[in-house]
Amino acid sequence: MQNPFDLAPYQQLDHEALASRVREIRRRLGRELLILGHHYQQDEVVALSDLQGDSYQLSAQAAADEQCRCIVFCGVHFMAETADILANRPEQLQRRGGSRVTVVLPDLGAGCSMADMADIDQVEDCWEQLAGVLRIEDVLPVTYVNSAAALKAFCGRRGGIVCTSANARAVLEWSFRQRRRVLFFPDQHLGRNTARRMGVALEEMPVWDPYQEPLGGNTPEALRRSRVLLWKGHCSVHQVFLPQHVAHFRATVPGIRILVHPECMMEVADQADVIGSTGRIIQAVQQAPAGTRWAIGTELHLVQRLKQRHPEQEIHFLSPLVCMCSTMFRIDLPHLCWALDNLAAGTPVNVVRVDDETAVGALVALRRMLEVK
Repeated sequence: MQNPFDLAPYQQLDHEALASRVREIRRRLGRELLILGHHYQQDEVVALSDLQGDSYQLSAQAAADEQCRCIVFCGVHFMAETADILANRPEQLQRRGGSRVTVVLPDLGAGCSMADMADIDQVEDCWEQLAGVLRIEDVLPVTYVNSAAALKAFCGRRGGIVCTSANARAVLEWSFRQRRRVLFFPDQHLGRNTARRMGVALEEMPVWDPYQEPLGGNTPEALRRSRVLLWKGHCSVHQVFLPQHVAHFRATVPGIRILVHPECMMEVADQADVIGSTGRIIQAVQQAPAGTRWAIGTELHLVQRLKQRHPEQEIHFLSPLVCMCSTMFRIDLPHLCWALDNLAAGTPVNVVRVDDETAVGALVALRRMLEVK
């Protein structure tokens, strides 16, 4: 069926016209609508969102809202999936008399390159190969929240769990209490940086490359020595930060403090003064005294926003290259306005709905994460 609203006319409207229409729809739909704005979004989108935050935080907040019936997630696809799973979990559906919350992603092309680096077929093949070398009952799968719902469900069905960048250490500690080894995907850097700070040696963390045969490019002996099996995946944004960038700021800006996300490579994280999730990065800047000098290694929009909000501090972007989350950047005001107009007209577009079987398995892994202290 053709959409009653075509996107093209929205792309011809100026900023104020689009923003005005978005505000009018927010007023008309009231508390039934929540627009979620991830920290990496463009400022003009964040300014029109009801909630701002990390991906899991946003999903959990929206899902807990008793009046919400529509979520428009200004983020990327896996985030919208998680929002659908949490908002429409059995107890929430029962509370609403079976009525589902509609979750919309304004541009379905807003994906995540990291999440795409591990698909369900590759992970299932890895699991099968590992079972030929290791006692598979000793391996616990852990997926970063930045992953498809199918991978969360894979973990849920095998005793595994989801983690965020904020609770990765607590999740790994819990995992080692359950089993001897962890298969960690899709981001190798978060897994490596976290495990090293727990005392796991590098030689105990082989990298599984899904494009290398056999055994992900590893020997059976290397796999048997392993404590954490790292998937060969990374965030394209955080991959650009290099040790020489840290060295440059140390040499040229007296008193500079280096603040980076744990998705950065080990060689950068090891030189940082503070390493932490997006929330931790924001908190560190908020709590720092006036005059603090920072070089921050995370997404450009967030760094620029921190710079604007904290003029009392000196804030630099760690890389000399402009680096933003290009897929997140696909969510702009024309897409947001188009999606909202269709939603208000009763013809929602770009609805993200996880199938029931996958949602059940993924929810198991997400619930385990919430139980970890």
